[in-house]
Amino acid sequence: MRVEIWSDIACPWCYVGKARFEKALAAFPHRDEVEVVHRSFELDPGRAKGDVQPVITMLTRKYGMSEAQAQAGEDNLGAQAAAEGLDYRTRDRDHGNTFDMHRLLHFAKEHGRQDRLLQLLYRANFAEERSVFTEGDERLVELAVEAGLDAEAARAVLTDPDAYADDVRADEREAARLGATGVPFFVLDRTYGVSGAQPAEVFTQALTQAWGERSPLKLVDQGGAEACGPDGCAVPQH
Repeated sequence: MRVEIWSDIACPWCYVGKARFEKALAAFPHRDEVEVVHRSFELDPGRAKGDVQPVITMLTRKYGMSEAQAQAGEDNLGAQAAAEGLDYRTRDRDHGNTFDMHRLLHFAKEHGRQDRLLQLLYRANFAEERSVFTEGDERLVELAVEAGLDAEAARAVLTDPDAYADDVRADEREAARLGATGVPFFVLDRTYGVSGAQPAEVFTQALTQAWGERSPLKLVDQGGAEACGPDGCAVPQH
């Protein structure tokens, strides 16, 4: 079974939702038969690469809330993250464009390091003092190396604006086709969708239901055709 997860590194509920989903997946009896694929979604795709501002400022301008309301929301998110065992800085975080991070995640996917890099990007954005938006490509290269990727190869991806750009855009088009207007968005075997950072129990239910309703293979067999099996191959006798 395949689970596809659309998310953005700038999305705090994606950070929390990933932890809740993984809690459910860890206890799922068929865990080893579930493939998890992370897909790209930008919450702020129109933001220029160098346009970085404090999260509180972004929230007040985008949603028209007061600074006190924005800070209260961050404090609530910090509590939600802590309940999942996650570190979360509720003060002095930055917000910016995440397109290059998504490109790097597609590169990491080719090398089997996508989930590890995503977790490191979340940690860097939500829990660490250093900003992933103001230190340039070298900060992302550091995280790529920590994820087990080659530094020069990662740097080459980041310096080429076209590298993996089509993959990011394809994910975003697919999200729109599936009706995803926000993230996190979980799709199980292209049959069930789960929107938002749901409790682990909801993910458990979705995994169980999707697994139980998988369509068995329908065999078209007209009989009489030779085939090979564990005991060898049938050889027609003349």
